[in-house]
Amino acid sequence: MEAIALAHDLGHTPFGHAGQDALNSCMRLHGGFEHNLQSLRVVDSLEKKYAHFDGLNLTFEVREGILKHCSVKNALQLGEIGLRFLEKKQPSLEAQIVNIADEIAYSHHDLDDGFRSGILSMNNLKKIKLFDQFREEVEREFNQLTHERLLNEVIRRMMRTIIEDLCNETLKRISLHKPKTSEHLRELPPLVGFSHAMQNCLMEIKQFSREHLYQHPRIAKMTEDAKKKITWLFNYFMENNDEILTSYGAGLDSKERAISDYIAGMTDRYAIQLVNSKH
Repeated sequence: MEAIALAHDLGHTPFGHAGQDALNSCMRLHGGFEHNLQSLRVVDSLEKKYAHFDGLNLTFEVREGILKHCSVKNALQLGEIGLRFLEKKQPSLEAQIVNIADEIAYSHHDLDDGFRSGILSMNNLKKIKLFDQFREEVEREFNQLTHERLLNEVIRRMMRTIIEDLCNETLKRISLHKPKTSEHLRELPPLVGFSHAMQNCLMEIKQFSREHLYQHPRIAKMTEDAKKKITWLFNYFMENNDEILTSYGAGLDSKERAISDYIAGMTDRYAIQLVNSKH
């Protein structure tokens, strides 16, 4: 689980999903770009730690768990790793846990980031039933908390409640289905999950974030700017591919894939600096 969790975002481009969409568009004629597939590519090919082979020599279970999503087209090229996407089977229990942990983390961190950026206000957040329930509880217990400390305490209690629900519901499903082996588990419905009531609460949080955060004009402008930067970098290196670090140029399928690997490995800050310095 720890290895899957540490590796699952390795393939993310600068600027998150906006960067991924832009890089996928740039690569549409050259195999496309999926950040989950790129994470696997990093640990299978791009990391070069051993004399006898590329990659980190990870187990099948870790490599499969890194792939949270995968298109059918790409799954067909992955052999045994891609089978579960073709056969519509479940990932391992460890992968299911990491997937849910990721969902819990970003759902709450996005609310926190939205508030700290000034896009979301406490009045906005009150529209989320679970948030408002714990806000009232915290305000009864503590007088005159700053909004920041109030937010931290409310989100902490929300996460605790959601995780407790996850543990209880998962135990119920395991008791109901009684998986006998790891292969049997793949044939079953997802065993790691939330109760129906909690799933509705999480859907409300996601819907709120979509309407009040992700579609906010400031976020929309940042997204558009990010896409332009990634597209500009790709086009620049297509014309100046000799400037790519040599470690990205050896033994790869194409110039385009080498450029994609190079850009995908950048941080936001480095990508911005590179665009500014090359203009």
